[in-house]
Amino acid sequence: MADFDPVTKAVVPAAGLGTRFLPATKATPKEMLPIVDKPAIQYVVEEAVSAGLLDVLMVTGRNKRSIEDHFDVAYELEDALRAKGDEERLNQVKEPVDLATMHYVRQGEPKGLGHAVLCAKQHVGHEPFACLLGDDIIDPRDPLLKRMIEVRATYGGSVVALMEVPREQVSLYGAAAIEATDEDDVVRVTDLVEKPPADEAPSNWAIIGRYVIDPAVFDVLERTPPGRGGEIQLTDALRTLASMGPEEGGPVHGVLFRGRRYDTGNKLEYLQTVVQFAANRDDLAPEFLPWLREFLDKAGQ
Repeated sequence: MADFDPVTKAVVPAAGLGTRFLPATKATPKEMLPIVDKPAIQYVVEEAVSAGLLDVLMVTGRNKRSIEDHFDVAYELEDALRAKGDEERLNQVKEPVDLATMHYVRQGEPKGLGHAVLCAKQHVGHEPFACLLGDDIIDPRDPLLKRMIEVRATYGGSVVALMEVPREQVSLYGAAAIEATDEDDVVRVTDLVEKPPADEAPSNWAIIGRYVIDPAVFDVLERTPPGRGGEIQLTDALRTLASMGPEEGGPVHGVLFRGRRYDTGNKLEYLQTVVQFAANRDDLAPEFLPWLREFLDKAGQ
């Protein structure tokens, strides 16, 4: 096995405007919208930490200060809870602070996911890194990111997470052309197309919001012209890396993910995610599920 550099850093792009959730996101970052009682962005950071990545760079923009505040010490709140002897809530408040070493960089202009990743260049340097998109939450019972890091350690280059979607939905994602390897859940990616028409997609395997990326991506992104939507697309840069050899930063492999993924990128799926998380909570499910059944029975009348 080749000796590839270990992955120790995570990059979380969080500079989007969150227009699908207006007016809620006019003053509150969409990443801070709660999944029951915890902001979505915390689940993403917890996933990075569970995969062994304790150095997290958040790529933010204007009006995102509450993200930084969430992962910082809240002295007055802690003192108030401590004075009340409310240890349970005190621990909940302190939990995000102790998760990881957090860093922040501003994207400035929203020029696309590729540009957001490029903003991480100075912090990441010449190391491979993980990139986790905040709209996707992966169930902690399905250690996808850890598996992707293992694949990078075996093959080098970059690794994308792929999930099979219905043909009519493939135009919402980047789609991959793939070749089998000796491992059932690992494929070689030979081509990537950002949001192709359904009849032109190379496969039904869509890229979801988890990546392990070779640092060669930064040089590629710097010379990648704006693509779909006039934005610098990470998919286009990975497509270039897929055609390169190991000495240039390639190849690109995919992990075929068949586990539980929650999409919080639109209102309907956000609501579905909240319901699923509530239904899985031991402290809520005994009362929530009977109420939900009764509500659905009445709604069906």
